[in-house]
Amino acid sequence: MNASKFLVIAAVVSMPAATFAAGADGHGHGMASGEPGKASQASRTINVEMYDNYYEPEMIDVEPGETVRFVVENKGNLVHEFNIGTPGMHDAHQKEMKMMVEHGVIQGGQIHHDMMNMDMGNGHSMKHDDPNSVLLEPGESQEVVWTFSDKGNVEFACNVPGHYQAGMYGEINLK
Repeated sequence: MNASKFLVIAAVVSMPAATFAAGADGHGHGMASGEPGKASQASRTINVEMYDNYYEPEMIDVEPGETVRFVVENKGNLVHEFNIGTPGMHDAHQKEMKMMVEHGVIQGGQIHHDMMNMDMGNGHSMKHDDPNSVLLEPGESQEVVWTFSDKGNVEFACNVPGHYQAGMYGEINLK
């Protein structure tokens, strides 16, 4: 990691979580970026490694309509998320992730799974079980299989408070 990314991360970590509360109303879910895919229909597998606070690779090219199997591994020291969506979806989802931190579901490098059924209000829980996303503790690995739509501004991101703002997002280029 270069020095400028380290300084940004240090600045973000020192800021209060409330700084990142601004965003669109609603959920960070939605299928504007595509829809869940079937592993048997994946044209390829892309390995994605999550670090504190960046991804390898940082950019992914896909064909419109392509189904991709992502194997995501958290190689960082903190809990991280791999979430496929539009920038607006990420903005809205960050509110939910902030609540997970505020309620103690996510604490640094640990997820308190027993708390994920907690009621967040308006009939929403903290399960974090959407097909476009995985939330991983350090050392964990999971898969996301996704069929991309034919258009749109799509990216993958970590919406744990402060991580997106520190640069933990990547582009998905629809060719």
